[in-house]
Amino acid sequence: MGSRAVSAAILPIEGPVDSGLRQQLDACRLCPRRCGANRNAGQRGVCGAADELRVARAALHFWEEPPISGSTGSGTVFFSHCPLRCAYCQNAEISHRSAGKDISTARLAEIFLELEAQGARNINLVTPTHYATHIIEALGLARDAGLQIPAIYNTAGYELPGTLRLLEGFVPAFLTDFKYWDDQWGRRYSQVDDYVAHAKEALAAMAAQAGPVRYAAFRESDLDPMLVSGVIVRHLLLPGRLDDAKAIVRYVYDNYGDDVALSLMSQYTPMPGSSRFPELAAGVAAQEYEALLDYADSIGVSDYFWQEGAAALESFIPAFDGTGV
Repeated sequence: MGSRAVSAAILPIEGPVDSGLRQQLDACRLCPRRCGANRNAGQRGVCGAADELRVARAALHFWEEPPISGSTGSGTVFFSHCPLRCAYCQNAEISHRSAGKDISTARLAEIFLELEAQGARNINLVTPTHYATHIIEALGLARDAGLQIPAIYNTAGYELPGTLRLLEGFVPAFLTDFKYWDDQWGRRYSQVDDYVAHAKEALAAMAAQAGPVRYAAFRESDLDPMLVSGVIVRHLLLPGRLDDAKAIVRYVYDNYGDDVALSLMSQYTPMPGSSRFPELAAGVAAQEYEALLDYADSIGVSDYFWQEGAAALESFIPAFDGTGV
């Protein structure tokens, strides 16, 4: 698939509004919290969002998995607010404190085109759940204006199949977390009682919708194939949670085999919000992470993404300063 620069000037200042999509926000149930907030009337949901579309950063990002970042960077859009607001969130400035700028869906479509023109091989939608309807509108506008690269739905895994179905035909690839195997940790760190069941159900819906993971080169000059469709499941190893991590790896591999890719992450970094939890005060021990990788090898996972060396670096946390917005 080729990629070319498209002038954002061909977009209208305000794009057409899909009234059916916008009605979803009259009593919002986009995420499993199903809070019912009338976001169209300005009421804020549990996630913190009302009817505005708020973005904190839109730029090439080089610290995702290799087939997402590639050599030219992933066209990453960081959305403000979040349905989970995990205590240890590395992006707390936008998920907890709502840094960002309000923009129109037409401006978001322009941003997608600008990222493609900068060399991005994908549009990486970070924490998109509560803005799913806005994103669909913007992707439609951008595709009408010539967008060729695929979108990746980069989510915490706390999703509803109904919301994921709205994305069919717009989003061919998913980068999803599977955070917990025991709901006690979802309650403790993310204030939800039902993370595990929803993560399983969401993963099943994503895998059925996107099909087996597939990589391809967009240009002959590309050094490595890039993710074009399918699902990558991330698990961030938390301090002392090795048994949970092993259970998640086993579940994903037993149920999806090589059709779903695994990404096992060691980049946990103690954040100010996690100070309430003594067990999160330190980083992940190197031997714990090595034990997780050894376990994945032992059960037959032949190809997965892993992090090398001191992954818990500030480079994984970009400046949420409105760049590209």
